[in-house]
Amino acid sequence: MTTAALTTYEIERNKPMPSLNHALIQGNLIFELKLRYKDRYSIPSELSLELSTWPSVPDLAIYPKIEMDLQHDVVTVTEPPLCAIEIISPSQSISELTVKANAYFKHGVKSCWIVIPPLGNIYVYSSPDTYEIFRNTDVLLDPVLDIVFPLKDVFK
Repeated sequence: MTTAALTTYEIERNKPMPSLNHALIQGNLIFELKLRYKDRYSIPSELSLELSTWPSVPDLAIYPKIEMDLQHDVVTVTEPPLCAIEIISPSQSISELTVKANAYFKHGVKSCWIVIPPLGNIYVYSSPDTYEIFRNTDVLLDPVLDIVFPLKDVFK
């Protein structure tokens, strides 16, 4: 059996390379969240987290509103986000992301979304064992963060 060599991106972030659909959906999610919640939440992408001794880089994170300090940047954040959003890549399995979601909850994250582009679905977890599935024609609801928005533009 041959093993493909990992890229620098994959090694640094401990996650697979994103695809075109992954990148487009990530941008659409940022847009929809900022459009509706920019005064309440900050939505960084590809943020390096170090939660206890567990490093992670979620595709998106949702924090209470953060004022940018351009003079003092932070490379690795140790405060867990309110929500971690993971978008499945073509080389990942749903099992990998559900394990990751459980780890986020163990490290203080309050909500976790798993986005499945080929199905046009977003799984919104409010605990490791409780989730709702929202389809691309639905209105997404995250009861933990009181976030509501239509998904019609996220998957197109």
